[in-house]
Amino acid sequence: MFTGIIQALGTIHGATPQRGDLRLEIHAPGMDFSDVKLGDSIAVNGVCLTAIEQDSESFVVDVSRESLDCTVGLDQVGLVVNLEKAMRPIDRLGGHLVSGHVDGVGEVVRFEQVGDCYELVVRAPADLARYFAAKGSATINGVSLTTNRVEGDCFSINLIPHTLQETNLKYLKAGSKVNLEVDLIARYCERLLSFRLTLDQA
Repeated sequence: MFTGIIQALGTIHGATPQRGDLRLEIHAPGMDFSDVKLGDSIAVNGVCLTAIEQDSESFVVDVSRESLDCTVGLDQVGLVVNLEKAMRPIDRLGGHLVSGHVDGVGEVVRFEQVGDCYELVVRAPADLARYFAAKGSATINGVSLTTNRVEGDCFSINLIPHTLQETNLKYLKAGSKVNLEVDLIARYCERLLSFRLTLDQA
C-alpha cells in the first residue's frame, strides 16, 4: 500500500526481456534505500513492483506481461519515473490510499499554465470514467491528486509548482499517456451497491 506522495525520481536504465516479461534496472540516486530490503514493494510510476536486487543508488524489478499490457512507459529505457516505497503503519497518510495496481491508461487532453500553477486535463477510459468525481482522489503515474472538475470522460487537476518539481508530471503534454488508478473507496462503494441491487432483485 502507498500514499501517492512521491519520494524520488528515477530513470529506467535497462530493460531486459524475460520470456515475455521484463526485468528493469532503475537508477535512483536521490532515493534513500537504507530501509529497503529485497522483496520490498516500490511503486514505479504507480505500479507496485518487488525489488529483487538493489544497491545504494539503484534497484531491479521484474514486470509481468500482464502489468506491461495494462500500463504505459515501463518498457521505455531512459524514461524518468516516479518512485515511492511502500508505506509503513507509522507513516503520515499525506495523499490517499493507493494500491499500486493500475486500472488503466489515460490520455492528456490539455496541460497548460494557469497563473503559477498548471491545469492538467486527462481523458479516462470509458470503463473508468465513472469513478472520478469533483473534489475526489485520483492517482496519475503514482501521484495522489485531487480532481477539480469532471466533464464526461475527462477530469481536470490543478498542479502546484511543488508537485511539478518533485514528479515526472512536468514532462506531460497533450497526447501523453498516463497510468491511472481509481480511488479505492469509489471502487468498493460501487461493488457494495451492485451487490445489494443483485440481492434486492433476487
